[in-house]
Amino acid sequence: MTTNSSLGEPKKLQLYSYYRSSCSFRVRIALNLKGLDYEYKAVNLLKGEQQSPEFLMVNPIGYVPALVDGDIVLADSFAIVMYLEEKYPEHPLLPRDLEKKAINYQAANIVSASIQPLQNLDVLKYIEEKVGPDAKLPWVQKHISKGFTALEKLLKDHAGKYATGDDVFLADVFLAPQIHGSIQRFNLDMTAFPLLARLHEAYMQLPAFQDAMPENQPDFPAAQSGSV
Repeated sequence: MTTNSSLGEPKKLQLYSYYRSSCSFRVRIALNLKGLDYEYKAVNLLKGEQQSPEFLMVNPIGYVPALVDGDIVLADSFAIVMYLEEKYPEHPLLPRDLEKKAINYQAANIVSASIQPLQNLDVLKYIEEKVGPDAKLPWVQKHISKGFTALEKLLKDHAGKYATGDDVFLADVFLAPQIHGSIQRFNLDMTAFPLLARLHEAYMQLPAFQDAMPENQPDFPAAQSGSV
């Protein structure tokens, strides 16, 4: 274990995060579920701080989140969550059942690979420049709806109180920020997705999820512009 050389105490985890980033939101939930204390290091994406030389030394691709654990630096939400799962076994994020474990991986990947990348700032900026500002919201809603349709079908035979049963697992960690952002940021009508809407309500009751919410982060602005 890496320690503070002067005090002999373990170094606190550091999370480079942006309050509205759903990828950062996932990691905050995982850290909270596992009861891990961490230092929040804000990176303002709208101001371009992710492209600063200082941050690029942490994550050369210029995305949040990034996690520093002593001498270990990880920069990818899926990799970070799996690292936390293996190093800190408290509150396992994967079930023992092999099928349920696979469903968790699949649901998390639908969010992280097939939905979220199509709504990040770089993509929305490109759509705005090449097509027009009015094209951004329909673009996002189309691709979220496609992913949510798949998730409804995937989880219908596995869901309990949460995505794959009555315990919170990896799928929930990835689903909660995506559903929240889809409703709050992209004004998605959830009528066609009753299972995901029900899960959203369940997530909002959990302290680990509540504490990870964008509005509860230190870099949450006092006034919101409401822009995509």
